[in-house]
Amino acid sequence: MLIKEYRVVLPISVEEYQVAQLYSVAEASKNETGGGEGVEVLKNEPYEKDGEKGQYTHKIYHLQSKVPGFVRMLAPASALKVHEKAWNAYPYCRTILTNEYMKDNFMIMIETWHKPDYGDQENVHKLDAEAWKKTEVVYIDIADRSQVDDKDYKPEEDPATFKSTKTGRGPLGPQWRKELPQKTDCPHMCAYKLVTVKFKWFGLQNKVEGFIHKQEKRLFTNFHRQLFCWIDRWIDLTMDDIRRMEAETQKELDKMREKDPVKGMSASDE
Repeated sequence: MLIKEYRVVLPISVEEYQVAQLYSVAEASKNETGGGEGVEVLKNEPYEKDGEKGQYTHKIYHLQSKVPGFVRMLAPASALKVHEKAWNAYPYCRTILTNEYMKDNFMIMIETWHKPDYGDQENVHKLDAEAWKKTEVVYIDIADRSQVDDKDYKPEEDPATFKSTKTGRGPLGPQWRKELPQKTDCPHMCAYKLVTVKFKWFGLQNKVEGFIHKQEKRLFTNFHRQLFCWIDRWIDLTMDDIRRMEAETQKELDKMREKDPVKGMSASDE
């Protein structure tokens, strides 16, 4: 089992991010769906459990080209479907990914706290001292071009050059995170993402757990770069707008999986 905490600082408020995240998830799902692959939404409904209230979603990710070649060679097609169950009790969210073929031998859990700070809080997930000592903290800078794979780079989704016409935010310079506390007119927040990866398969465990973490970092980096550069699309939306959009997207994704070509982030076998 490999645990890391990813910290993503953004020039966005915690309140703004709630809409921004849901809008961007719906849009990003379309960019990953086609050719029989992509996202299938089974449930999207309110939940209440043990005093926690929020939105529950259950999705299936059809992943054929999104997993490394050495896994595709060893595993049957049924192993290339991942179930994602998410409980969004914002500002806390919990997502668990599982696989019916691997059962208890595979699990990815992503727990996120969204805090109005600069990414300087330690152990916001309140792990015990021993577990926290073993947890690597990884900082993601959405404006740092060196953190983006060449194949993922899109000029129109580069926070280092993008300027929002509606909010005036951006472009983000090389020192933007250090300068952010001095900007009293610019909101800020950090997404603290604690990612626990379990992959039990003799001879492959370390390689695959490392690969999954590499993909999670890549996903978080690309997603938040897009989210910031899409700010003029979501800044005026309400939660009611988002729920309507999600219902439309669910229908769209079903059509796109059948009719569109394969697209989105493919896996590298590094």
